[in-house]
Amino acid sequence: MCLWSMIYYTIPQSPSTSNMVFTVLSVALCSLLGLHFFTIFSCAATIDENQVREAGALLEWKASFENQSQASLSSWSEGVDHCKWKEIICDKSNSVTTINVANHGLKGTLHTLNFSSFPNLLTLDVSNNSFSDTIPQQIANLSRVSELIMNKNDFSGPIPISMTKLANLKILNLKENSISGPLPEEIAELRNLERLLFESNHLSGTIPPTIGRMANLVELNLQLNSINGTIHPSIRNLTNLKFLRLQQNMLSGPIPHFIGEMTNLHALELDQNRITGSIPPNIGNLTKMVNMSLAKNMLSGPIPPSLGNLVNLMALELSGNNLSGVVPPSMGNLTNPIYLVLTNNKLEGRLPPGMNNFTNLISLQLAGNSFTGPLPQQICLGGSLNYLSAEGNHFTGPVPKSLKNCSSLVRLRLDGNRLSGNTSNDFGVYPLLNHIDLSGNNFYGDISPNWAKCPSLLSLIMSNNNLTGSIPPELSRAPNLTELNLSSNHLTGRIPKELGKLTSLLKLSVSNNELSGPIPTEIGDLSNLDTLELSANNLDGAIPKQLAELFKLIRLNLSNNRLTESIPLELGRLQSLESLDLSMNLLNGEIPSSLASMQSLETLNLSHNSLSGDIPSNFKDGLAKIDISNNQLEGPIPNSRAFRNVSFDALKGNKGLCGNVHGLVPCSSRNGKVKRNVTTLALVLALGALLLVVLVVVVLFCIRYRRTITEGKKEDAKEEETQEHYAIWSYDGKLVYENIIEATENFDDKYLIGVGGSASVYRAKLPTGQTVAVKKIHAAPDEETPDLKAFMTEVKALAEIKHRNIVKSLGYCLHPRFSFLVYEFLEGGSLDRVLMDDVRATTFDWNMRVKVVKGVANALYHMHHGCFPPIIHRDISSKNVLIDSEYEAKISDFGTAKILNPDSRNLTAFAGTYGYAAPELAYTMEVNEKCDVFSFGVLCFEIMMGKHPGDLIPSLFPSSETTSAYNLLLKDMLDQRLPLPENPVDEEVILIAKVTFACLSETPRLRPSMEQVYNDFVMPKSSSLNSLSIVTLAQLVNN
Repeated sequence: MCLWSMIYYTIPQSPSTSNMVFTVLSVALCSLLGLHFFTIFSCAATIDENQVREAGALLEWKASFENQSQASLSSWSEGVDHCKWKEIICDKSNSVTTINVANHGLKGTLHTLNFSSFPNLLTLDVSNNSFSDTIPQQIANLSRVSELIMNKNDFSGPIPISMTKLANLKILNLKENSISGPLPEEIAELRNLERLLFESNHLSGTIPPTIGRMANLVELNLQLNSINGTIHPSIRNLTNLKFLRLQQNMLSGPIPHFIGEMTNLHALELDQNRITGSIPPNIGNLTKMVNMSLAKNMLSGPIPPSLGNLVNLMALELSGNNLSGVVPPSMGNLTNPIYLVLTNNKLEGRLPPGMNNFTNLISLQLAGNSFTGPLPQQICLGGSLNYLSAEGNHFTGPVPKSLKNCSSLVRLRLDGNRLSGNTSNDFGVYPLLNHIDLSGNNFYGDISPNWAKCPSLLSLIMSNNNLTGSIPPELSRAPNLTELNLSSNHLTGRIPKELGKLTSLLKLSVSNNELSGPIPTEIGDLSNLDTLELSANNLDGAIPKQLAELFKLIRLNLSNNRLTESIPLELGRLQSLESLDLSMNLLNGEIPSSLASMQSLETLNLSHNSLSGDIPSNFKDGLAKIDISNNQLEGPIPNSRAFRNVSFDALKGNKGLCGNVHGLVPCSSRNGKVKRNVTTLALVLALGALLLVVLVVVVLFCIRYRRTITEGKKEDAKEEETQEHYAIWSYDGKLVYENIIEATENFDDKYLIGVGGSASVYRAKLPTGQTVAVKKIHAAPDEETPDLKAFMTEVKALAEIKHRNIVKSLGYCLHPRFSFLVYEFLEGGSLDRVLMDDVRATTFDWNMRVKVVKGVANALYHMHHGCFPPIIHRDISSKNVLIDSEYEAKISDFGTAKILNPDSRNLTAFAGTYGYAAPELAYTMEVNEKCDVFSFGVLCFEIMMGKHPGDLIPSLFPSSETTSAYNLLLKDMLDQRLPLPENPVDEEVILIAKVTFACLSETPRLRPSMEQVYNDFVMPKSSSLNSLSIVTLAQLVNN
């Protein structure tokens, strides 16, 4: 009306014009009002349409998820306003601004989300789900988005270039995914970005030079990737940067000087790279620094005194470098350090007095240096100390007084110093302590019963001190104790029988003391024990047969005591035992034949006793070292591996041993024992007469039933296939069969750990606590019974061989219902799975890989040259090499193995895995050791490359049409997920590569034998190929 009045009264008025103007203005006003209402209704219609589109896009996205994961979005349904859905936030116009489905367990992709339906979206949070596949290019349609939070999923592929068009983006969080490829230079287009988070992906390449344009960046997190090159100079332009996290990459070069000019930095994390040089002194200018981690690089030189200027520093980690000199006194100026880690450097001298003021420490780690003088006395005055690690130095003086009442202590290592004091007075009761190691010092006094009052204690190690008194029985009240080591002290009295209550104990060592009395039978109750060391004491009496109940025992040392009577037969039941030392006692009687059947035994020392009789002849080939010197033994030495390689020193001092060892009389020339020969002849004649009578009876019986036997021969053979046979070494086979069926719930898939063409492998935990691998044989095609040929081949092959690098067979069960073989369980799984898993492959370093190659070579050397007749595996591949927890390789799956007949050609149908099989098997059925050698070469290539070499192998043969592979550098063929091997392991990698190419010769006779390969690894020859960075494949082939 104001507009109407203004227009009306500004026009000159007359009766006629007045009516005309009024009419015109009325029409205009109506038109304006109509247009206004039309716009309102039009906008309302548009808003409704947008809401429908948003809700429909969300429901369509939900429908694409796996069915089970859809349930977590229960509020997403038609008929309910999508702005009221729990995970959705809308603005005042009911347009979606936030989608937050974090932590919902969703399984799907982003490709089914229509991004263009959300023009006003500001935040997309899909973190901690199971989204996979690539990030769609269409994500660029979220033109207003400021936060993309996508961490903890399985997104893969490269960073989409279109994402760099999101001009309003402030947070990009893609941590803990599988994003690969380089960080694109276009990332700098995200000018408003404040946080760029790509931790724990598979990024490669260098830091792009354009990154310096991201002026608003506050946090740059690229840790746990494979980024190489140097820290790019353009980073100096990021003046707002507070957090620079580049650890666990492959960065090289020095720490740039300009880092000291980035004064807003709160966190500098460069650990676990290849950074060299010294720590720049101007780094002390970063006075806002809270956390600095430069650990596990190749830094050298001193710790700069300027670090004392970092008054806000709470965490400093410099471990695993080559830093030298003393800790500068200025470090005592730090006002509030919580974590100080200096381990494994070349630091020396006394710690600065100012460190006595570090009263709020949580972790102080000084191990592996050459520090001297006392430890800081007040380090736990604030009651916060959890970890104190000072082992492997030259510290002297008493234990810090503040430790006695340090109830926060979790782990304490003071071993390998020169500390002194009375342990009963200097230490208190620690409710959180799980590990304490005081070994290798000058501590004295009694062992306090108070250690049993530490409810969390797992390891108590006090060896190599001057402790006296007896072992307190109260230690049996430490319910979680797994390791007790009191060896090399001056302890007296008896071993308390109460120690048998420590049922969690894994290691018990009280050797080299002055303990007396018998070995308590209660020790046999320690069912989890793997190490028992009672040597060098004054123990007497018989060896308790209850020790045979320690089925998990790996090492048993009772040497240098006064033990009497005979060796218990029951000890032969210790099928996990690898080392047995009973030397320097007063044992008598014969060597029990049960010892010879111990499957895992590698070292046996029975020397300096009074043992008599013959040596058992059936020692397993796994036994590598034996000493039976200075006893009363006689007769021939066995023809087993340990005795074939034995020296005279391990046999001397016996009554009458003979055999083919220098220093012994050959058995064929022993003539002085007429009495024994006469007795033997009489026995032979008497037995001969008896056998003759038995033979006549048997012949008559056979004639009578010959026809019956002949007619039933086929039926008997058929029945034999379905008979029940059990052979579980040292166990009741039938009982173990039932235990395995029960443990796997009739071989339920949830226990399945591997599937092959002829068998499936399951994990089973027996009632004894032992975990085993069970290989269940599949039924042969069109048959109800398993493939017995492969089954018995594997049983026979593993019965013939015993070696540390060959999987241990624990037995087999042949039954009409289930037939299976039982093996030791190896935690590491198969080699192919290690190589396929990017995370595990990055921890599978060059030293481990060299160890695996040598382990497989050692096993094949034994099979080909240590067994007679030789055994050919015929299926050497990464899936048939298992890894234990220490990355020791063990060959498995002998279902296709062939025991060679040395007197004939060995013809057989093809067996093995394509891609590993020797090329000659395409046209011949004759197999020999060189087939395994070729497969070994492929395996070595795979271990070094991190993947199967594929078509690269044919291109290396002289007959190949292309020789382009010859020009490749060896370093470019190595697994790119690892940093290049460095000295000295790089020389071993070159040696393995040379051996690999020799093994891959197209002509079998030109391939080396496994004996040659083994010798090359054990006694490597000098080579002109010393620089890994310039060695070509051609040089390796022709060298």
